[in-house]
Amino acid sequence: MFELLSEGLEQVFRKLGKRGKLSESDVRNCLRDIRRVLLEADVNYKVTREFIERVGEKAIGAKVLKSLTPAQQVIKIVYDELTYLMGGSAVGINFSPAPPTVIMLVGLQGGGKTTVAAKLARYFRSKGKSPMLVAVDTRRPAAVEQLRVLGLALDVPVHSPDANTDPIDICTDAVTAARRSGLDLLILDTAGRLHVDQEMMEELVKIRERVRPHEILLVADGMTGQDAVNIAGEFHERLGFDGVILTKLDGDARGGAALSIRTVTGKPIKFVGVGEKVDALEVFHPERMASRILGMGDLPSLVEKAQEAVDIEKAKELEEKLRKETFTFDDFLEQLRQVKRLGPLDQLLDLIPGAGQVLKGLKPDERALIRTEAIINSMTKEERRKPHIIDGSRRKRIAMGSGTSVQEVNSLLKQFSMIQKMARKIGKMKVGRTSRPMFPF
Repeated sequence: MFELLSEGLEQVFRKLGKRGKLSESDVRNCLRDIRRVLLEADVNYKVTREFIERVGEKAIGAKVLKSLTPAQQVIKIVYDELTYLMGGSAVGINFSPAPPTVIMLVGLQGGGKTTVAAKLARYFRSKGKSPMLVAVDTRRPAAVEQLRVLGLALDVPVHSPDANTDPIDICTDAVTAARRSGLDLLILDTAGRLHVDQEMMEELVKIRERVRPHEILLVADGMTGQDAVNIAGEFHERLGFDGVILTKLDGDARGGAALSIRTVTGKPIKFVGVGEKVDALEVFHPERMASRILGMGDLPSLVEKAQEAVDIEKAKELEEKLRKETFTFDDFLEQLRQVKRLGPLDQLLDLIPGAGQVLKGLKPDERALIRTEAIINSMTKEERRKPHIIDGSRRKRIAMGSGTSVQEVNSLLKQFSMIQKMARKIGKMKVGRTSRPMFPF
């Protein structure tokens, strides 16, 4: 996420950190380099100019230049200004006191509205809401069918009338249906185009006037950089919206949209999409994103992911097994699956402070987890409980069944033996009673 921006700023601050005391000239050279990095990351020119001016006003002063750690002071100023630039703090959804709350998604075709609708439904259902998805894009049958499939997979109701039904009537009927069914959240997946046009805007304005949604959220492709900002400006001028959802930030996003949209439109980024799966949606926290951009990690987000993915009761059971020295391949497999639920490994590394710099250029092998899981699944129940019985012929059978090699099976057995030895040592340690298990995952 934002690799170009992060790497550029890292080089700037590394050069700054090599100096002891900083002169005003050093700071100005640093600001010039930061300006170049921001423009290369496709940040709006006006936004970049104002950002550099604010950083310069705070950095070129006696308090910073005469401090014992002037380079760190400059980095702190840049962090604060990045946080301010992106909105300062997270902004949530305004829920109606009289359900259902209506969220209207708008944006261009191809920006990911339909997938975002499903992601929002999943997210808010996990928070105790009862959502309904509404297929408003009748001009594109594939969008309607896609929403039906996603709703079925999530077990979320989808309101999808015939293709000839007027989009405005679809929305008003959906509100009535939601009230009748006792649902408290309605997510409208409206039609998009390949470009902003008069017909699309007129339809969206009519829906807004008839339904009066509590939130209008613009879904913008984060990979399009400055184009996303320009599109946001047009939607803001012609329709108006309450917030932005940036998609595809797990791809080759340069960061320009995330750093520019708030200033250009005055509206906050509320969510970001970080993958194709329906669980790949995050609340946008400006201070956490600034920390990631500067290579400082994002431990609060990592903890939240762990809390969502980890079964506390199973973690307590694992702790007990470690103490009793009964840790098996079944337990190991469960731990692997919990790690996979946390998300892609490269995204997890971005959340750990300093990990990106230490492991720079090394890409985690996601396939290794898949191969390990396949090897364990190819074992019998007895072999999982008693790995010491796995002889040469059993290893060949396991390798064939998992599509791996005998060498890979041998390597996993050796690693597991080392884990068991470590578990025995931990199990013998005296651990006081705590409210949390020893091993959350």
